[in-house]
Amino acid sequence: MSVSGKTRASEKFAELSDRAKKAEKRVAAAQDQAQAEVERHASEARAAAKAHADKLGESAGAEQAHVSKSWNDVQTSWSRHIDKMHQDIEAGKRVLDATQAVNDAENAEGDAMAAIDFAYGAIEEAEASVLDAISAWKHADELVKKQ
Repeated sequence: MSVSGKTRASEKFAELSDRAKKAEKRVAAAQDQAQAEVERHASEARAAAKAHADKLGESAGAEQAHVSKSWNDVQTSWSRHIDKMHQDIEAGKRVLDATQAVNDAENAEGDAMAAIDFAYGAIEEAEASVLDAISAWKHADELVKKQ
């Protein structure tokens, strides 16, 4: 991996770590906040996630030649999944039946735990991908030196 690529990957992991810490603090604080405040924070988080997804989509389009199709497919699929989850959550807020509201809350909690597990796996995959890229660059450098 080029020096700038290594630096950029390291910086992106640091940003990811900082963002996870921020999310951890907001989630912990939400337990003691009023519902309206939690909903406001959730709305802000969704807007930030949407902005990030939009930015990622734009950069993926610009770097299409160096990004595998499968990553673009994952991004598209993930965006559709998130949109569906948000629609389900909004529909659940309009429910007046307590039993259905409890079921909707349990489903939302399950989705949240699945999203965390997905993010954890994505971090592991990102680490492996960066290490694979470093290895590929080292191999390319060796071949260039032999020529």
